Amino acid sequence: MFTYLTAGESHGPGLVAVVEGLPAGMGFSVDDLRHELARRRLGYGRSPRMGIEKDEVEVIGGIRHGRTLGSPVAVVIRNTEHDEKWSEEMSPHRGEPKRRMTTPRPGHADLAGMVKYDTHDARNILERASARETAARTVVGYLAKTLLGYLGIAVFSHVVEIGKVRVPPGPVPEPDDLTDIDASPVRCFHPASAAQMEAEIQAARDAGDTLGGVVEIVATDLPTGLGSHVHWDRKLDARLAHALMSVQAIKGVEIGDGFDQARTSGSMAHDEIVVANHGGLGRETDRAGGTEGGMSIGGRLRVRAAMKPIATVMKRLRSVDVDSGEPTQAFFERSDICAVPRAGVVCEQVVAIVLAQEAQRMFGGDTIEDLIAAHERYRGRITDF
Repeated sequence: MFTYLTAGESHGPGLVAVVEGLPAGMGFSVDDLRHELARRRLGYGRSPRMGIEKDEVEVIGGIRHGRTLGSPVAVVIRNTEHDEKWSEEMSPHRGEPKRRMTTPRPGHADLAGMVKYDTHDARNILERASARETAARTVVGYLAKTLLGYLGIAVFSHVVEIGKVRVPPGPVPEPDDLTDIDASPVRCFHPASAAQMEAEIQAARDAGDTLGGVVEIVATDLPTGLGSHVHWDRKLDARLAHALMSVQAIKGVEIGDGFDQARTSGSMAHDEIVVANHGGLGRETDRAGGTEGGMSIGGRLRVRAAMKPIATVMKRLRSVDVDSGEPTQAFFERSDICAVPRAGVVCEQVVAIVLAQEAQRMFGGDTIEDLIAAHERYRGRITDF
């Protein structure tokens, strides 16, 4: 099962992703990786920073002639702003910062981190806590999606809520719909709702405020049995919730219709088992979202993540200067009005990482051919079900 580590600060020289344990022989394309990183920058309501930040990718290990070697894959994403604006302030050499940030911002990691790490400079905390870190996880997610692709599994996302606008119940999009989803300024597959979402974001912009929302992540063609019921830390739904809650500003996760299920009776909450058209067993409903007992039940997985409104608000929130102890207002730099469309792309990555890890744990293999062969044998064994 592959593992990964990311490093780097928002305004440092760059971000680094190191992925260990990928099978040898897996395809890799720098252009495809750049495309995935560009998807992370999509969405109506983004700040001018998206026109400044560029994702300059450099592969420094683990890939040769477009194939993984089985050794650790290392990728650097250069920060194009660093040399011009931040090289002195973020210098690794001895010295003192010229622009200490002594006022923690509500809703951020600032104050808790300043207390925990004994610093009066919030920049020591916010640089790593920044959502810029998700660019490195997008590199890992691209590799995870590539691995899953060999098993016929696709992972994508779409926005289902922004502010007070909610997409009405309807068919779940399919992987072929991703181009249309990404073409939407808010990455919403329902055109009427998308237009309302844009209006909601514009109203928040005019009011100097921010908005949150909900994204749905969908994975298709999963085999039955990813995850396990035997240990708490092997349960697939638990691992998904953990991964999604690790994404900056995500405050809630539900698998399938989790919250709605809590409001209904048991006879209406579960997916009854029926004889399918092909003669095996199947389900006519999709309330559980594709998991039962900590394992995938085969087919489609559906999970939602709720993102809070961005905490950096033009209407500056109250805070306290930790040096003087005097009440003041939180620091405001540039900020998005709404980053929900972007969050969906990031949530895709962490869901893909969990699914790829569980697939690799289940099917093993030092080469991609061995992984595919084990997966095909398993699929063949369970056809009678």
